[in-house]
Amino acid sequence: MRRVLARTRPGVLATLLVALALALAGCGGPTTTAPAAPRPGVALPSAAAPGATPPSALPSEREIAGLFDQWNQALATLDPQRVADRYAPDAVLLPTVSNQVRTNRAEIVDYFAHFLLNKPRGQILDSHIKILDPTEAIDTGTYRFTLTTNGQQSTVDARYTFVYEKIGTEWLIINHHSSAMPETETPPARH
Repeated sequence: MRRVLARTRPGVLATLLVALALALAGCGGPTTTAPAAPRPGVALPSAAAPGATPPSALPSEREIAGLFDQWNQALATLDPQRVADRYAPDAVLLPTVSNQVRTNRAEIVDYFAHFLLNKPRGQILDSHIKILDPTEAIDTGTYRFTLTTNGQQSTVDARYTFVYEKIGTEWLIINHHSSAMPETETPPARH
């Protein structure tokens, strides 16, 4: 404080000293301000009540990676309803082998009713997980499907994006985009 005062011009110094004295004496009017009005969609922090539950912790990347395994296990049931259970009711699916954007459960079930005829098994080739907050995460990368049609196996490599939201206690897909790889060279499988 002494250095600040020593470098301050005398008139400014006097003003600062008077303001400081008034603030210390309580003569400068109220020293607190009313809290700012919240912006739409922004919650103001609040003091935690004793015994209150602390804010949720962020999920781990491993937890988010496991959501693909749950989806893949649903595929293995060959039941389109079970696969659709992995999606939120208002999820959007941009599927690999259909031009139709699916925006509700009935359309998602319809897509998987046809896709599951090929007995797909998915394998992640490359994954990049981004944790957005305690209830939202994105997993994007590439995957390979092994398909069996008329007893013949084939593979399809595709790019994917899964956007997950924790709804209640369950992580569900709210957006799933999958598109076939434009080039024929395939990346090595993830270990």
